[in-house]
Amino acid sequence: MTPVVRTLLLVTVGAFFLQQTVAEVNYWLTFYPPLVLTRPWTLVTYMFLHGSITHLLFNMLGLYFFGSRVEARLGERRFLTLYFLSGIAGALLSLAFQGRAGVIGASGAVYGVMLAFAFYWPDEPIHIWGIIPVPARILVIVTTVITLWSGFGGRGGGVAHFAHLGGYVGAYLYLKWLERSRTSFQRRVATASPEVTRTVRGYQRIDRSRIHEVNREEVDRILDKISANGVGSLTAQERLFLSNFVPPDDRTPPVS
Repeated sequence: MTPVVRTLLLVTVGAFFLQQTVAEVNYWLTFYPPLVLTRPWTLVTYMFLHGSITHLLFNMLGLYFFGSRVEARLGERRFLTLYFLSGIAGALLSLAFQGRAGVIGASGAVYGVMLAFAFYWPDEPIHIWGIIPVPARILVIVTTVITLWSGFGGRGGGVAHFAHLGGYVGAYLYLKWLERSRTSFQRRVATASPEVTRTVRGYQRIDRSRIHEVNREEVDRILDKISANGVGSLTAQERLFLSNFVPPDDRTPPVS
């Protein structure tokens, strides 16, 4: 289990038990749409409250099964951003469509994590009830249709369907923004001057233990390439990528 997923699980479970012992927790941390201007913190805190042990169990299972792989792909900071943006988007969509009812639960945030999983591994089979394999992208499409039908069809049943849909919307917008940023980075690399993209000195002193596992594999591949074929074999993008992990004092000084 990855660090952020583990922390979110522990904090959320802890908050649930706090709900059972301190009555004021529900009052102050639940998201009430009419009170959003006076209690803006509830846009975040509502994600850590749950209405029952079953509600908590299903959300935490979703976070456990999908979260670690998504966190490993995005990194800790971006995964945490994805999680909270999805949850906040869920609260805002509930504010727009669900009226005055209070909202609790991590479902919006977890749905955002599930969408991220389908975004990166669309054909990965998800076993419904542990038996029926469904591709991740099909699961997202089906749950979106069910959510829209339940939300607009008036079949709420005490479920914050628009929070689920908002989680999908928030996650999708954030992932598309990340994709656009990555494309912009690649474009800058392709057009950078040789002085900017040349290999930095001191790559031998890179501390692998301080590199996140998401990037460590690529750093190792580039270092192996240097060992086998020399520095001159690196592409401009590989040189720029490697420069991010060299100690500052060892970087090649800029050319004036």
